[in-house]
Order: sequence, then C-alpha cells, then structure tokens
Amino acid sequence: MKLSHIISLLNADILVGQAVDDIEIDSAFGSDMMSDVLAFDVENTLLLTGLINQHVIRTAELLDVKSVLFVRGKTIPNEIIEQARNAGICLLHTDKTLYVSCGILYNSGLPGCKRR
Repeated sequence: MKLSHIISLLNADILVGQAVDDIEIDSAFGSDMMSDVLAFDVENTLLLTGLINQHVIRTAELLDVKSVLFVRGKTIPNEIIEQARNAGICLLHTDKTLYVSCGILYNSGLPGCKRR
C-alpha cells in the first residue's frame, strides 16, 4: 500500500518527508512499547505509536523503519521532528487513536507484521 494512500485513509499530516507516493508499505505495527517492536520483522512497515519521545526515532533507525505515524493528536516536539529528518524517516501525525488507526489500515487490506 502506498504511504500516500495511508495518509489519505487516516487523514494524517506529513511532519517530515516527501515523495510519499514512492514509499511502499507492506505491513503495520502499532505499539507504545518500543521493546515490543524489536520482536517483529518490520521491513517496509509503518510504525504507529502514541509514544512521543526520541526512543521511537532511535528504534525506527535501528530497525530501518522508514515511516512513523504518531496517533492521538499529540504535539510532536521540534527535536523529535529534527531527529526524524536527520535520520531520513517520514514522520506522520493523526488525531485518530492507535486502535482506530490500526483498524482502518487492517480493514483496508494492510496486514500486521510478523514475528521474527
């Protein structure tokens, strides 16, 4: 699924990133615990989270996650936005909850990622 389609489905804003039509997302993973993310194969995965701190971007960097979506309409500090920009991570933001966002994506045909 193209990232541009995901943005449309979730009425998301792009905080960092461009060329969203070129980014292909094969699965999604929603969690507020970054340690849980480490147990899954997250190649070409969209990471959805309500956790707003630098550990999210560091985890995404470590696992080569190219796109992160922050949920629940939280304000994203500039230092996190800059960290994502420097890491080349597309950063998105939606007012929808984690549960609703994951449900919309799942019902639209985007599967969850698999355990390692």
